[in-house]
Amino acid sequence: MFRFAAQNLLSRPVRSLLALLGLTVAITGMVGLFSIASGIDDTVSQTFGRIRGLAVMQPGAPIPLFSRLPASWADEIAQQKGVGVVRREVWVRAQLVDGKPTFSPPRFLFGTDIERTLALKEAVYRDDIRSGRFLNLEDRGTFHCVVSQSIADALQKKVGDPLRVDGHDLTIVGIYHCGSLLLDVAIVLDGAAARTIGNFEENLVTSIYFEPDGTVPNAKLIEQVQALFRGRKTDAWRTGGLAALTGGGSLDLMSVAAKLMQTAPANADQQSRAGATDTKTDDEHPPAALEETVEIRSAQDWGEKISELSGDLDIFLGLMTAIGVLIALLSILNTMLMSVAERMIEFGVLRANGWSSWDVLRLITWESALLGIMGGVLGCASGCLVVQVVNWTFPTKVHLFASPSLLLFSLVFSTLLGMSGGLYPAFWAVRMSPMEAIRRG
Repeated sequence: MFRFAAQNLLSRPVRSLLALLGLTVAITGMVGLFSIASGIDDTVSQTFGRIRGLAVMQPGAPIPLFSRLPASWADEIAQQKGVGVVRREVWVRAQLVDGKPTFSPPRFLFGTDIERTLALKEAVYRDDIRSGRFLNLEDRGTFHCVVSQSIADALQKKVGDPLRVDGHDLTIVGIYHCGSLLLDVAIVLDGAAARTIGNFEENLVTSIYFEPDGTVPNAKLIEQVQALFRGRKTDAWRTGGLAALTGGGSLDLMSVAAKLMQTAPANADQQSRAGATDTKTDDEHPPAALEETVEIRSAQDWGEKISELSGDLDIFLGLMTAIGVLIALLSILNTMLMSVAERMIEFGVLRANGWSSWDVLRLITWESALLGIMGGVLGCASGCLVVQVVNWTFPTKVHLFASPSLLLFSLVFSTLLGMSGGLYPAFWAVRMSPMEAIRRG
């Protein structure tokens, strides 16, 4: 039956080829489009699968860049049971790198506490050095930096070369490669140097990263740290509050700190604790529920947030793919209808010579299934080729990933699509008696 079906397709090469091309293009588009979402999932896995610690940030901040917290809170976190190494972090957007705007892809200054970074059991960037070295204690207070391989390649830099960032001269001492678009955008340097370049207030950090020591479950540890700061007043520390104090102009954090000192107690933590306990307890004004002052995110939390974006993207990609699939289905349906119409006499003769309706149905289904299988194989192959070309052409901008599960789904889907395209012509053919089929032919 298989050989007979293949011979029938080859006997009409032009029509079969057109149907095959239509299905191939549809499957290629499906692989290419859904590899965008698969690429996001793969990037998330590569990125956050390696981060074992927890990040403390301002609630609602999408990334640490938009978060502001008092730096002194890191000392309080370090005293909690179950907390290991605690590191203060400062993330600043780099506007100009070697005189070039950093819009796409963006570049960020990652100011880190070098001593605490060296003490971490696992540390991104530190563990991914490809050439040169990571920052050491002698680099504290200097403008030595570590850049990603993609940044070094784009700027044609190597270890020992100078790097000018926002009017400051840095020296590259190491080059790292994480293999993730979300990580390979940072220029790592001492926290004090990042504060100087970004005009960042000394008493603030964007985030506080800490490693659990394993003695307390992560869920309990997160609740424990959140309870430590719950209800504290941090409006004066928020980015929006800072911008308002500067009149909506450029953000001068040093002058803002001076204004805060004129209206706030010398110890911001004392003010926050006082605000947390100063609540009315009479029946007319019951105490309000204490708000969360910090948000603690694990690698799983980051992955879930990005997966939500990927899920929404899948809906859009599915709608786009459906257009190509519909065209391919109509193409196969047209091919099989014309093929069946031209072979009515043949089917009538076969029925008259002992073929059952089931045999004719299997023959037509085999023909359409062969179109589906070949279209799926060619579509998956061309889709993988397109993915590789796009990744090679734009290595720092996009990451597409045609996963084995996506390819397998595309192949099975193409086969089922081909078979469904032949069902109506097949039922149309078997409904006729042998004499009626010969007469119509």
